[in-house]
Amino acid sequence: MRTVDVARQAGCSVQQVRNLERDGVLPPATRTAAGYRIYGEIHLYSAHAYRALAIGTGPVEAKRIVRAVHQAPTSEVLALLDAAHAGLDRERTDLALAKEAVEAISVEPIEGVRPSDSMSVSDLAAALGVRTSALRHWDAEGLVVPDRIPPRGTRRYTPAQARDARIVHQLRSAGYRIDPLRTLMPELRHGRGSADVRAALATRDASIATRSRALLDAAAALSAVLAAATTTRT
Repeated sequence: MRTVDVARQAGCSVQQVRNLERDGVLPPATRTAAGYRIYGEIHLYSAHAYRALAIGTGPVEAKRIVRAVHQAPTSEVLALLDAAHAGLDRERTDLALAKEAVEAISVEPIEGVRPSDSMSVSDLAAALGVRTSALRHWDAEGLVVPDRIPPRGTRRYTPAQARDARIVHQLRSAGYRIDPLRTLMPELRHGRGSADVRAALATRDASIATRSRALLDAAAALSAVLAAATTTRT
């Protein structure tokens, strides 16, 4: 195949095919006496694998995985692919927790609160499994603003503020950005805004599904690359 043939069948540009070869995603092409590139099936399979992986994992990790097919033991390639699937699984788990947070945490009744029920920044960070710097950042962004205890202005989180921190933590883990959270949190505190969060999380859910399907397609292409590479070596 010529460069243009690979580009057409892989759904990319001629320049991208050349760039992928330069970056080691495609193995070096055979050259004719006149210097023209000649590609085979392994190049086409590699291009298909990269394009699917780029959707599923991003272009940087996609290049790393396909390069490994040509340069590393098969066990390393499989480990990289397993890690990509595991990453999506973690995202699904975080997304499910975020959905639960929106449905349950924002409407939790908080009654009979005593001063002793408040938490320090280190206590709350430990309870959430985050760094204290994350809580300070959320404070600076106006997402979760604790009380300040004089004379040193020590942060103390009431149960309501701790609940807000749980919501922010789950939504951040699910990929929710700081800017929309800044607008959303006041609404959630008053029992409003849940529909916006549900819509955003549904979009996130669809994105994960698209990337997961792309990894499935990539696995088939990678299997073909591995088979072609074995044939080439033998």
